[in-house]
Formats: sequence, C-alpha cells, structure tokens
Amino acid sequence: MVRVMATGVFDLLHPGHLYFLQEAKSLGDELVVVVARDQTARRLKHEPYVPEHIRRLMVEALKPVDRAVLGSATDIYQTVVEQRPDLIALGYDQHWNEREVEAECARRGVPAKVVRLKALPHDELATRKIVERILDRDRTRGEARP
Repeated sequence: MVRVMATGVFDLLHPGHLYFLQEAKSLGDELVVVVARDQTARRLKHEPYVPEHIRRLMVEALKPVDRAVLGSATDIYQTVVEQRPDLIALGYDQHWNEREVEAECARRGVPAKVVRLKALPHDELATRKIVERILDRDRTRGEARP
C-alpha cells in the first residue's frame, strides 16, 4: 500500500485544490492531507478566511481524500513523522525544494519520495484570484450605483 501525503492551506476550496488532490491520490492507494494551521497560513500566505478545523472537515469530505489532519504549528516535519508517507505530493506553487524535503524526511527516518505536481490549466481559479475578482465586481457595482 502506497501512502501519499499532500499539504496546503485549502482556505477557499476551488477547482485547483480538487485537481491537486485528485492528482495526488492517483499516485498511490491512500491520500492523507495535511491542512495548515491558522497561524501557519498567516505566516506563509494570509489571514485565513475559514478556521482550520472547518478547513480540515471540508478537505476530508472530498472524494480523493482518505484522511485529513491538522499540521503542526511549530514543525512541519512532525506530521510527516507521525503519518509516515511513502510519497509527498507538492503543488506547483508550493515553495519547498523537493530534494531538501526528501533529505529532511530521510534524516528523520521517513524515506519518502517527493514529487511536484503540475498546475490545473485554469489557474485563474486560485483563491487569491477568486477573491480579487469578487472585490473587483463589488467595486464595479459600487461605482455604477447613483
């Protein structure tokens, strides 16, 4: 059995998230998804719109996901050690270096292979871009009102 691990914030679920998780699941038999803690999301991306416990529940409800867990707020590799994946799937936009992640996992006794997945062809559906489009529409509507 091949356990695959994928990680992310998964703040506003969108088609890119589903594509990422489907592609990750296709690499093995079991997909464990690590959902970033709120404080990690703040540090790496932005203030989350959706609290961590709800993001975890939403991710776990997706068909490709076998299990979703909250990550560690202090050590990203702690969850790797606990879950012991055979393979870690990185998203196209995640800033981690594949070889460095493999080396650190091996150093901690988890010889996981790390692969980088390709982007969904419709990247305009990423969370930041969706929020920007909503705000632009709201501004446009506000300007059109008398």
